[in-house]
Amino acid sequence: MTIVIEQIDNGAAQAEEQKTLTITNDLVLDGGFALPKEASDEGFVAPEINAFGHSFRDYDAESQRQKTVEGFYRLNHIHQTYDFVKKMRGEYGKLDKIEMSIWECCELLNDVIDDSDPDLDEPQIEHLLQTAEAIRKDHPDEDWLHLTGLIHDLGKVLLHPSFGGLPQWAVVGDTHPLGCAFDESIVHHKYFEGNPDYHNPAYNTKCGIYSEGCGLDNVMITWGHDDYMYLVAKENKTTLPPAALFIIRYHSFYPLHKCGAYTHLMNEQDRENMKWLKIFNKYDLYSKSKVRIDVEEVKPYYMSLIGKYFPAKLRW
Repeated sequence: MTIVIEQIDNGAAQAEEQKTLTITNDLVLDGGFALPKEASDEGFVAPEINAFGHSFRDYDAESQRQKTVEGFYRLNHIHQTYDFVKKMRGEYGKLDKIEMSIWECCELLNDVIDDSDPDLDEPQIEHLLQTAEAIRKDHPDEDWLHLTGLIHDLGKVLLHPSFGGLPQWAVVGDTHPLGCAFDESIVHHKYFEGNPDYHNPAYNTKCGIYSEGCGLDNVMITWGHDDYMYLVAKENKTTLPPAALFIIRYHSFYPLHKCGAYTHLMNEQDRENMKWLKIFNKYDLYSKSKVRIDVEEVKPYYMSLIGKYFPAKLRW
């Protein structure tokens, strides 16, 4: 992930985006879902600035959020170690905290604000609906992707007292691998000097404890809402396609899908699913705004999708 979003030629950016969205249906991803064709002219248009008047993901901009965000990443980079993540996956992978529905979980997020996000300070349920509705506008036939937009951040309930109220640094923020070198593209990289893994020779090479092409499923990623929601969906036997689970698990892995770091660890299945994640990321990042969604108006549609792809109650 870059510290500041790179300023690139608008024409080139638009051409690249069009190239991505016009991939033909000859390219079919795992699960039988073809990449969508180009969105209509009336579809979602990505804004150029965030709710604070700055470029998106600008971690150096002087704003009311900047100090909070940098302070978050200092703690995140110091405390997210290989051993810590192993412990968290063991504890929260039991899914023995509570039983509730997907929508009940959405409502729990009314009180959650993400301290790692420089682009938004609204409750998380607003971001979930903004993302889902933006996707729905451009890709009306991909209902699984609409639902993925709604649930992709539900793992942030780990911040809620009923889940133990984990600190922000253990729940939100960009993710990256552990067990290998920390790539320079990771935001606020300087704070890794306080992380014990930074000084472990076994973890300080390009591959570290892994091998090239081993597949991201075999790589330990920093603990947080992404991995937790992936575990919840998978263990509760969702019928969402594998591409959806990939999006949920790696949507915060910005060093990979924005900067191209760690691609040497990917396998062929990862590369196929990455095409969906790059499409999804536009909506996850650029739909953040102060525009409110009428929850009661859209709720029946999303309740129908939840019933299609999930059981009524899930273990969390």
